Amino acid sequence: MTTSTGTSNSTAAPRPAYDPGLAARLRAAFLAADFTADGCLDLLGAAAYSALARSETVPALRATGGGSARETLLRLFLLQRPVPYPAAAAALPVEDCLAGGWLVRTGDEVAATVDVRPYAAEIAGRADNGGTADAWIVSDLGCAVGGAGGIGAGGDHGEVPRSELVLGVGGASTTLANITVRRAVRRALDLGTGSGVQALHAARHSAQVVATDVNPRALHFTALTMALSGLPQVETRQGSLFDPADGETFDLIVSNPPFVISPSGRFTYRDGGMAGDELCRSLVAGAGRYLEPGGYCQLLANWQHVRGEDWRERVSGWIAGTGCDAWVVQREVQDVTQYAELWLRDGGDHRDSRQAYDARYGEWLDAFEAAKVEGVGFGWITLRKPFAAADAEPGRRPIVHLEEWPHTVEQPLGPHIESWFARQDFLRTHDDAALLATRYRLVGEVVQEQVGAPGAEHPEHVILRQNRGMRRATKVDTVGAGFVGVCDGELTAGEILDAIAALIDEDPVLLRDRTPEQIRMLVEQGFLEPLGASEDAEA
Repeated sequence: MTTSTGTSNSTAAPRPAYDPGLAARLRAAFLAADFTADGCLDLLGAAAYSALARSETVPALRATGGGSARETLLRLFLLQRPVPYPAAAAALPVEDCLAGGWLVRTGDEVAATVDVRPYAAEIAGRADNGGTADAWIVSDLGCAVGGAGGIGAGGDHGEVPRSELVLGVGGASTTLANITVRRAVRRALDLGTGSGVQALHAARHSAQVVATDVNPRALHFTALTMALSGLPQVETRQGSLFDPADGETFDLIVSNPPFVISPSGRFTYRDGGMAGDELCRSLVAGAGRYLEPGGYCQLLANWQHVRGEDWRERVSGWIAGTGCDAWVVQREVQDVTQYAELWLRDGGDHRDSRQAYDARYGEWLDAFEAAKVEGVGFGWITLRKPFAAADAEPGRRPIVHLEEWPHTVEQPLGPHIESWFARQDFLRTHDDAALLATRYRLVGEVVQEQVGAPGAEHPEHVILRQNRGMRRATKVDTVGAGFVGVCDGELTAGEILDAIAALIDEDPVLLRDRTPEQIRMLVEQGFLEPLGASEDAEA
């Protein structure tokens, strides 16, 4: 672990101290007690474990009264309750933890100074790279259990300003981890690392990871997370946006940035400190310069819905000039009142006086009104820099696809996102004749629904529905349904259409002329998988 130097506005000394040796002993104690994600689920049961995500700790407290090492560690670090000194001493090197700042002692009890959350990294799809998938995320007290009720409301943070608090695992960080493309890479960049969740995942499949943040306290916590999790290949650097990586390139860039569009920069972990959605625009617009050919940049973002402007035009303007292919998915839109209320509660403003709350609420609405903002969109942005050979293609224009998809998806989505870009490459290089000369295979778990009047001989239309990935549904005609049903990799599309033409007594030339558009749509949406030459030969 390599750390950069930086100056914090806080006068509080970092705690716990960064001590790789002690972290290794703690990790051994955690593993011996099975203080892991699976171990905590087994101990608590599904109901109590799920309640923690709703900031409810009573069920977990009721399940951890037996005094075992795992119960002690769960109460101490996850539920943030003091435990008797002898119980702590039986579960971990307690005197070392007191000296190193992981614990504090009051009388016959000890309490944790930080939240330590067991975390399973299998979500990345890889449990290799020299270590187990078990990991532990270190964050400030009250910032993992109970975050939305007001950041830090549940913890005594002493001299640490609330603006510098470091969050643990949340819904946004889990979403980004799930959608990230996972493949073995040489270098990865986690921009705005926080407690190191994305860097931890990246370290499972990257030879080197650079984790950056403007908050030196966040970098300290990232170092603790990596030390506890046994991942030494993560380097931390302090700075804003791409400044700490100036002149460098990466195979993967991930960012769960401070994307909240707020009238002030009160909280480092969420407020970008720039006007409107300028921070997210800057990230997207600058990413291409820091990507290796074929590299991905994936981030979560908010964007303004401005009166008289289509959000697609706004976000596509961010991408223009990067030279990257892009897929943008808008998952949710909130009106300005909903958005302000969400983040006022997150900041704990609802705990202030009514007068103070109303004044703060008014500031948010004033800022939105001045910028003609009517709503705020939230979604995912994935950029991919073309390979050198593709970039040299005459007349090549980047593929930029923006869509709204508020529906349920299957996670992890990373493999499906990587496959989407591969299919765009295929479609870009195949004209209608090439499409018809290709063999296809229907992807798994696609079902067909027929819609029509009861008793009718033929359906009015046919729906194909995916149960994997984006879980899309699309309408096809009877020819399209028959075509898809025969796609098993044995015959080319043209051969299948000729057979269908003979069955329905239609001119095969006309059928070949009108079907490629439907094939292109089915490939683009992931219903059909084009097979390569080697797969064709095997078929």
